Amino acid sequence: MTDSIMSKAATMEIPINSNGDTGTLPEDDSLEQATKLQWSLAEKDLQQVMVSGPNLNETSIVSGGYGGTAEGIIPTSSIKGSSMQHSSSSSSMAGEEATRGVAVEKLESVKKWSLNTYKCTKQMISERFGRGSRTVDLELEAQIEVLRDTKRKYETVLRLARALTTHFYNMVQTQHALGDTFADLSQKSPELRDEFGYNAETQKLLCKNGETLLGAINFFVSSINTLVNKTMEDSLMTIKMYESARLEFDAYRSDLEELGLGPRDAVAIARIEAAQAQYQIHKDKYERLRSDVTIKLKFLEENKVKVMHKQLLLFHNAISAYFAGNQQQLEQTLQQFSIKLKPPGADKPSWLEEQ
Repeated sequence: MTDSIMSKAATMEIPINSNGDTGTLPEDDSLEQATKLQWSLAEKDLQQVMVSGPNLNETSIVSGGYGGTAEGIIPTSSIKGSSMQHSSSSSSMAGEEATRGVAVEKLESVKKWSLNTYKCTKQMISERFGRGSRTVDLELEAQIEVLRDTKRKYETVLRLARALTTHFYNMVQTQHALGDTFADLSQKSPELRDEFGYNAETQKLLCKNGETLLGAINFFVSSINTLVNKTMEDSLMTIKMYESARLEFDAYRSDLEELGLGPRDAVAIARIEAAQAQYQIHKDKYERLRSDVTIKLKFLEENKVKVMHKQLLLFHNAISAYFAGNQQQLEQTLQQFSIKLKPPGADKPSWLEEQ
């Protein structure tokens, strides 16, 4: 604005009178006053900048040169805000891309699972109605059936052995109470002291031998439970995985055979190649699990014979010694099989545990 006023003052026409002197113009005073006012405002702005410093938040970038119009002024605050918006938008876009990738992976897994379930269900229904073929290993199927039948019979032995333990425990507790009653009556009945005393000693001896036999039966039950519900169950879980792999293998085998009977254009050949790859994957899985089942059945049979030989010998010797009244042989049987009896009341919770 100062430059425009100065240029206006420099380019004004100066009238000259007839004597050659310059005349006084009515605008000179106003022009000089305007110039002085402009310079004073400029000095105040300069002093304010020197004292307080420039405000960067209000700094403007002027486009189109010095003295341009206000349309070319771009506040720096808008530039800072736009950069922050750009960074936030880029981070949100990256988050959306990651979320979209996870969603695509889940969708693909659901798609594969649905296709596999459809094929297996179709194969299972075809086998049920006799329209589909299935892969059969006769020797392995016979061994699996024997294992299932053996497990059912061993479960019956386990159930009966637990029932025997419960009943025998109740009998021992009754003998213990009866012995205490006989001992009390021997103190209160002088005329029958000897008779009550003999019976009290007999019941206490039977109770002691009964507790020893209970230790042997409990060890027998624990070993049978481990064999049935852990060792055999582990083998049956592997068999279930093998049977599932067999069903998948037959489903993809049937799918490959159906595609092989169709046309041989470019699309069909691509589908056949994909089906061939899936068939090979499930074939390898089926053969691997079949080998695992064969090995586990072999080791299970060896382990079963070893465990049951020991447990049946223990059960026979303990029962025979108890009912023969041979306390020494009964104790030797427990020592032979490294069975340690729990002290009386060990199964009962302590006073703190009851609280």
